[in-house]
Amino acid sequence: MNLRVGVAGAGAMGRNHARVFSLLEGVELVAIYDQDKKRAEAVAAEFGGVAMDSLDDFSQAVNAATVAVPTIAHRAVGCELMEKEVDVLMEKPIADTLDDAKALIEASQKYGRVLQVGHIERFNPVMRELEDRLSEPRFIEAHRLSPFPNRSIDIGVVLDLMIHDLEIILHLVRSPIESVDAVGVSVMTSREDIANARIRFENGCVANVTASRISPERMRKIRVFQGDCYLSLDYQEQSAGMYRIGQAGVEKVEVNVEKDEPLKRELASFIESAKKGQEPVVSGQQGAEALSLALDITEQIMQGIKQGKA
Repeated sequence: MNLRVGVAGAGAMGRNHARVFSLLEGVELVAIYDQDKKRAEAVAAEFGGVAMDSLDDFSQAVNAATVAVPTIAHRAVGCELMEKEVDVLMEKPIADTLDDAKALIEASQKYGRVLQVGHIERFNPVMRELEDRLSEPRFIEAHRLSPFPNRSIDIGVVLDLMIHDLEIILHLVRSPIESVDAVGVSVMTSREDIANARIRFENGCVANVTASRISPERMRKIRVFQGDCYLSLDYQEQSAGMYRIGQAGVEKVEVNVEKDEPLKRELASFIESAKKGQEPVVSGQQGAEALSLALDITEQIMQGIKQGKA
């Protein structure tokens, strides 16, 4: 029996989720909801399902749903859907405040619903290479650059882009944070558009993370060093290189990555969790931990901007 799925929020991200849902086996895209019904109708006409008049009607039609509404509405929409027995894939960040994130987590526990957070890089095929080959990361360097998006300008680049890498780093290091030092500048918006953070962990690992949304080029790369090797990964190209010390010095080890669409893998994983009622790959708690770090970084940066110390 197919799982009835829907998408709440018919913007660019919601449209992409609807596209992938329409291609997955074992699911039926039945509903699209947006406060702008014309947008919902356009997505439904392209990929299937019915444009719903209200969130209540939407919740009655689906078993599971992506929530791709503006971040400020995540708590209200997500909690209402879970209360009405709908499993939720919440686009990142999980919320815009830790109180809202906590409310979403508590709702998922109270109503026994799956709450997955859309940190899509966890489903990038290159991630398997990191998870399989790294045991004790000591230094991590991540760069995430993009042209100005003309979307998500209600939040800064840390919550928009850097949070992807922050969640990955927390997943890999798995140690309490000792200190954070962050700087950033606003260029196109009132929020930070370029940011850099240096994160020290109690186990000695250090991560240096840079994000920009005013770059002429796109880049999504991460390098992770440990005692015996380092891995260089390109999320965008889905390619990886591994280097280790051998008898002849530094040797390159071939790494073959089987390319696939991360969003397809993410949604397929969400559907499996919803069908089985099991813990998702990226839980609400993990999403909240990434949010907490991102908010700490954002606060440091905004204080610097206000004081003219960017």
